[in-house]
Amino acid sequence: MTKKSSRPISVVTGGAGFLGSHLTDRLLEEGHDVIVIDNFITGSPHNLEHLAENIHLKFIRHDVTEYIFVPGPVHYVWHFASPASPIDYLELPIPTLKVGSLGTHNALGLAREKKAAFLLASTSETYGDPLIHPQTEDYWGNVNPVGPRGVYDEAKRFAEAMTMAYHTFHGMDTKIVRIFNTYGPRMRLRDGRVVPTFIGQALTNQSLTIFGDGSQTRSFCYVSDLIDGIYRLMMSEYHHPVNIGNPREMTIKEFGEAILKLIETTSAMEFKPLPIDDPKVRQPDITRAKTILKWEPKIDFEEGIQETIHYFRSKI
Repeated sequence: MTKKSSRPISVVTGGAGFLGSHLTDRLLEEGHDVIVIDNFITGSPHNLEHLAENIHLKFIRHDVTEYIFVPGPVHYVWHFASPASPIDYLELPIPTLKVGSLGTHNALGLAREKKAAFLLASTSETYGDPLIHPQTEDYWGNVNPVGPRGVYDEAKRFAEAMTMAYHTFHGMDTKIVRIFNTYGPRMRLRDGRVVPTFIGQALTNQSLTIFGDGSQTRSFCYVSDLIDGIYRLMMSEYHHPVNIGNPREMTIKEFGEAILKLIETTSAMEFKPLPIDDPKVRQPDITRAKTILKWEPKIDFEEGIQETIHYFRSKI
C-alpha cells in the first residue's frame, strides 16, 4: 500500500471471511486503499490470495477483541469480524460474544479516533424466530437470550446498541446493516449453512440433511448484490438499521429440490429434528433499502446458485 495517497482508506475487520473478502474486492474496485484485520478464527487467507500482489491492500493479523492500532489516517471502518454460522458460534460461544461486544467497542473506538465513518455488519438474527412476516427494521425481534443461538443473536443486538450509542453520544457517522441469508463463492463447505451444506452433499452423493419437515423458509441473496447494498449504505446519510437481502422466499425443502435438479447426483433428502430456536421464517422487507439507497437485488437465484455450484465443484 502506498504511504501517501489521495485514495480513501478503509479498514475491514473480518476481511478474510466470506463477506469481508468480497467487500475488500469491491472497495479496491472503488479506489480505496484497504487494511484488512483478521485472526483467521473463521476466515481464511485463501479468500485474499488473489489480491496478494495488490499494492493497495495491507493485511494485519489481529484479534479485534484486543486494542486495535492502525497508523495513519482512516476514512471508513467496516466491522465484519464475527463467527457467522451456527456451527461456528455453537463451537465458539465466548469468542462470538466477545467480538460482538469488545470487538465492536474497539472498532468503534478506532473509527472515533480517526474521525472515520463506521458500518456494523449486523444480521437478520436480531429478529430471532420472528412473530411478524416479512421482517421490517422497526420490529424488535423474538430472541431467546439463553438459548444456543443467543450468543450470536444477542452479540449482534448489543453491537447495534453500542453503535447507535456512539452515534447519539459522540455524534459519529455510523451505519447498521442487517444482513439476511447470503450465498456465493468463498463460503466454507462445512460451515453449517444450508447453501454450502446442500451443494456439498449433492456433489458427493450424500443425503441432503433437512431439519424438521423443510417448511421453514429462507430468502437467499447473492453476495455481489449484498455487497452493493452495503456499500451504498456506508455512502449514505442514513444511520438507523437497514435490511439488505433478497425478498424471494423459499422453503428449505424447495431449496433442496432445486439443488437436486441442478446437480447430477444420487442424493436424496434425509429429515432430522429441528434444532432449538431455529427460525421458522426469514424474509426481509427491503422497502427502506429501496427508498433510501435505491437498491434491490439484481442476480436471480438460478444464476447465483449456478455460480456457487461451480465454485464448490472446484473445492471438492
